[in-house]
Parts: sequence; C-alpha cells; structure tokens
Amino acid sequence: MSSNTNLLEIHNLHAGIDETPILNGVNIEIKPGEIHAIMGRNGSGKTTTANIIMGHPDYEVTAGSVNLNGQDLLEMETWERSRLGVFLSFQYPQAVPGLQVGNFLRKSVAAIRGEDVAKGPDFRKSLKDAMKELDIPRSFLGRYVNDGFSGGEKKRFEILQLMLLEPKLAILDETDSGLDIDGIRTVAKGINTAIRGTDSGALIITHYSRILEHVQPDKIHVLIKGKIVKTGGPELALELEERGYEWLDNGGNYADSEESNSAVNTTD
Repeated sequence: MSSNTNLLEIHNLHAGIDETPILNGVNIEIKPGEIHAIMGRNGSGKTTTANIIMGHPDYEVTAGSVNLNGQDLLEMETWERSRLGVFLSFQYPQAVPGLQVGNFLRKSVAAIRGEDVAKGPDFRKSLKDAMKELDIPRSFLGRYVNDGFSGGEKKRFEILQLMLLEPKLAILDETDSGLDIDGIRTVAKGINTAIRGTDSGALIITHYSRILEHVQPDKIHVLIKGKIVKTGGPELALELEERGYEWLDNGGNYADSEESNSAVNTTD
C-alpha cells in the first residue's frame, strides 16, 4: 500500500448509546506505518471510538463512515472486521479458565491468518521471538488465558497477540494501564515492532504520556466533551502532562486545532 493512501478513514462519525450522543463528528485518517493516540478525560468518548470501530452492538452510529483500506466497516459484523484485520486490545481482558494460552494463540492465528500460518517451524519461531521480545517465559503457554494473570501479564499477552496476528489496524485501549516503567518500555517496544515499517497502523487510547514517550506517535488527538479540540505531535502529550486539560476547555485553543485538524479532525 502506498504511504500516501490512508489505511483508516473515519469521517464525520456521530454515535451514542441508549439515545445518548457521545461522538459528535469524529474525523481520523491513519496511514500505513503510523501510530496515533487519543487522549482525554474519562467520559470523553475514547473507548466509545474503539468499540465502534470494532463493532460493539450496544453503540448506535447515527452518521458518518469508517473505512479500512477503502472497505466500509460499519456494514460488517464484528467477526468480519476481525477477519479483515481489526484488532482490539481490551482495557480489562477477561479470564478464560480451562483454555491454555498456547492453544488460544494457535487457534487465533489460524482463524485470522490461516491454518498453514499457525503450524510448523515458522509459527514456532515467530512465537518464540515475540515472547522473547516481551520478556514472557515459555511456561506462560501452559497457563489459562488471563486466569490469575497480573495486570502486567495481561497487557503483555495482549501485545503478544498483536505481534502474532499482524492485524491491519490495532486499537489499543489503555494498554499501559497497571504497568510499571519496565512494563511500559516492553509493551511499547512490541507495539513499535508490530507497526513501524509495515502496512499496518495503530490507534492508542491512553490517559498518560508515559507510553507515548516510548512509542512516539505520529499524531495525538485530544478529546473533550465529544470533540477533538487539539491535534499535535508527541510533544502535545508532555504539554498535557504539565497543564492538564483545562486550558483546552470551551474551545481553549480551538482556532489552532481546526487548522491542524483540517485533514485529521477527530471528535469522540
């Protein structure tokens, strides 16, 4: 795919839940190899954006479009979006007692990338290399999915899935939650390995600048009350860390944001 072609295009997306509006005209464009981040207070619509891209049935889209490689995601079921290459890392991953990690990974890769990819020496090497990069011991494969996992283990496991599934679009919802400094570095390394220099892209949802210091996103979008009020580079995360969000309330720097969001204007 040409680097000039958008991987993800979200245009004028309006959506809500139980007749309560949450998103009010979201616009995002992500090119292959790019990593974008969405930051904002609780309730601003960050997770709503992730759920709508993935196809959560509780949310109603009232206007707008979401396209991946030119294909309309809103016309697809959740499983169809997954097969097309959309990956969602959960904020609170669920435990699945009785299902071993190794079997889960093999079945997941087979379902998304094909049976041939999920067996043989090439798969074993990919699995070994990814686990090494994420500091995951081999004994991990025999445990049950997220059963008794620490917060850090759950997040590493999510990134392990990302690296093996090789999705076209990775949506990472609070993937830095509960991680210590070493864990953040490790997870960020996995994200960069999976996305940079590929035809894939990622959208990171986070409250904090720590993981963004290591990922260095191409663009950061700030959501307030369902609107993107500011878009910038990695330096914007540090500014938010210092100043909070109040300076952007009530359109604070809105004139600047409209200019910078002419091509990438996200409302959430």
